Amino acid sequence: MHGSVARVALASVIAGRPRACAAVPMRRRPFSTRRPATIAAMLVLALSVAGAATHLAPAQQNPGSLRNQIERQKGQERQLASAAARLGRLEQATARAVTVLEGRLAAAQADLARWQAKLAATQADLRATRKRLVGLRARLAQSRATLAAMLRQRYTADEPDIVSVVLEAHGFADVLERLEFLKRVQHSDTMIVDAVRRGRDDARRDERRLAALEPRQREQTNAVRSERDALARVGAALQARRAALAQARAARLAALSNTRSSRQRAQRELSRLLAVQARQASSPGPGGPWAIPWPIVECESGGQNLPPNSAGASGYYQMLPSTWRGLGGSTPQAFQASKAEQDRLAAKLWAGGSGAHNWVCAALIGSA
Repeated sequence: MHGSVARVALASVIAGRPRACAAVPMRRRPFSTRRPATIAAMLVLALSVAGAATHLAPAQQNPGSLRNQIERQKGQERQLASAAARLGRLEQATARAVTVLEGRLAAAQADLARWQAKLAATQADLRATRKRLVGLRARLAQSRATLAAMLRQRYTADEPDIVSVVLEAHGFADVLERLEFLKRVQHSDTMIVDAVRRGRDDARRDERRLAALEPRQREQTNAVRSERDALARVGAALQARRAALAQARAARLAALSNTRSSRQRAQRELSRLLAVQARQASSPGPGGPWAIPWPIVECESGGQNLPPNSAGASGYYQMLPSTWRGLGGSTPQAFQASKAEQDRLAAKLWAGGSGAHNWVCAALIGSA
């Protein structure tokens, strides 16, 4: 347990390729002369030989390294998933804000269309009123000129007397008709001038009203247009923010997918190595069956019932005398007992794997 025999087979165990050849007994030097540096040198030499022969897997294929890598990648997955979730929530909130803003923008656009329509109608009415006013002014001028001409003509002409009218008339009815006609002509001229004047005044009032209404409507139209443009700019900024959030979230999800794929590959590799170790542990090995996994026995004693080393460890399982006696061994030292007794007490010490730490080689081959 405390002093193991470093064999070339150890390299094949660590590399994941167990050797089927039987271990050969070897003469051992005392434990005190096998310094840790010597053991390390032997292990390095064994690993290099095995690597040259079997193309040893890279360091990250070590079960412990793979477990650490898997844990690191799980932490990265949690961070990336949390970041992607936060970005997703921000993207959803931004999308809701964009929806609200788009509704406001549509309402502003509708208001702008209404005000533009009102302004266009007012401007059209103003143009028509001004055109009508020009026509009325021309008509009034013409009516005034006609009335003036008639007045001049009446002033310069001889005023018809009643006697002439009566004498020239063909009876009393004709006299009344001529007098009524003269009154109607005079009244008609006056009515025409008055009507044209009223139309002109109405057109002037409409012109003043429309002229005052036009700048107010233009101002309101410009205000609504400014609001529409501002909402459009804010909406464009929100759309850009949503696109940026979506891009960042996609990048996080891609990184999460890559990390998860890498972790899954590492887990598959770890499962493969553990399966190899399990097969190695279940291998009976030459001279078996053994109470503990054969690779540990192969590393500790080479499957040989070795005499005590300088530390006192002996037997197939390299047990110290104190450990041997504590387990209830029937002999002073382990190598003096039968293999069956050594198997029984080693199985007791192994305790289903919970006592693997009692063997140095268990840690070296990844069983502890």
